[in-house]
Amino acid sequence: MKIASLETFVVGNPPPGFGGRYFIFVKLTTACGIVGYGEVYAATFGPRVIEAMVADVFARFVEGADPFAIEALWHRGYGAGFSHRPDLSMMGVISGLEMACWDIVGKALDQPVHKLLGGRVHERLRSYTYLYPGDDEDAAAFYNDPVASAERAAEVVAQGFTAVKFDPAGPYTVYDGRQPDLEALERSEAFCRNIREAVGTRADLLFGTHGQFTASGAIRMARRLEPYDPLWFEEPCPPDNPAALGQVALATSVPVAAGERLTTKAEFARLLEARGASILQMNLGRVGGLLEAKKIAGMAEAHSAQIAPHLYCGPLVGAANVQIGACSPNFLILESIGRWDGFHADILKTPMRWEDGYVLVPDAPGLGVELDEEVARAHPYEGDRLHLEMAGEPFDAKGYAGFAGG
Repeated sequence: MKIASLETFVVGNPPPGFGGRYFIFVKLTTACGIVGYGEVYAATFGPRVIEAMVADVFARFVEGADPFAIEALWHRGYGAGFSHRPDLSMMGVISGLEMACWDIVGKALDQPVHKLLGGRVHERLRSYTYLYPGDDEDAAAFYNDPVASAERAAEVVAQGFTAVKFDPAGPYTVYDGRQPDLEALERSEAFCRNIREAVGTRADLLFGTHGQFTASGAIRMARRLEPYDPLWFEEPCPPDNPAALGQVALATSVPVAAGERLTTKAEFARLLEARGASILQMNLGRVGGLLEAKKIAGMAEAHSAQIAPHLYCGPLVGAANVQIGACSPNFLILESIGRWDGFHADILKTPMRWEDGYVLVPDAPGLGVELDEEVARAHPYEGDRLHLEMAGEPFDAKGYAGFAGG
């Protein structure tokens, strides 16, 4: 069996745009006609540049290759151009192509991927969602209003969610980490207090940050959160400093979660060695693919750490997250974009099944889902902004007017 062709889809994510401005999907087809889909979560360049990167990697390492030779594909990408080190963009490209290879392999063997990676140990996967504004709500106002977020938390818990995530600590910038300003500390505590009052013990609180703080600043923030017993404090320091995350983890009773901006087992090994997180949030579209994620999950298990696959992109990464969660004994919880509905359902021929706070693990071959190519082609991304963007100027607490997302 040989891989014969590639097609890439750069799909605009229509309003409300939860999950990012666009998704990059890849389609591999073998010479015998088996199709596999994957998703690239490489966000450091514009999507058309990433599309060209995908074509280049395909031509060099994938075209004519055996889709079963996944380990070889990964190493050829990892070492391309005498690099042989974690490279976020290359690993994003490799992740999508590797994911598509697994989809082909599963379909060729008529087995779901989780059965090929050790077998299912979870029949269903607990999931959480961000607290998102409604269609008629101003985003900046909502994301800074603890009362509105508490009301939304009560709504989604009534839908079945048993964990909710929110990140009221203010914008993230290219100059972080920083000390939290007093308003951010007060606002963050108010969010935890109001949401805890709204949901009681029916749901866990997941306190999100995006690397805004120094270690000492994050410890100050953590002390404000501790009375409300969050399940985690997410990426409190920039991801390039695992030792700083280790300082925070040692100083607080709140578990530290991190990893959405890391790639490969090498970076996760350093995070575990620094004791920087006990909950690893690998994103399957950038970490190096399914096999790399399985290796990371195994390392985490040996360190008594858990995995909580990250999702702020499209549903093919989400489907891969489900496969890895299903076969990982140390799975904790899965990120969902709402209930896997809206455009995240429309772009798939058969949507993921979400019931009463859980994602049901599919038994269909491969990733268990199929991209709806007609929908993908009908929604091309025509903008020039990146998938997510950080503020380009240092944070000014006095001039802060409310954070409306990246």
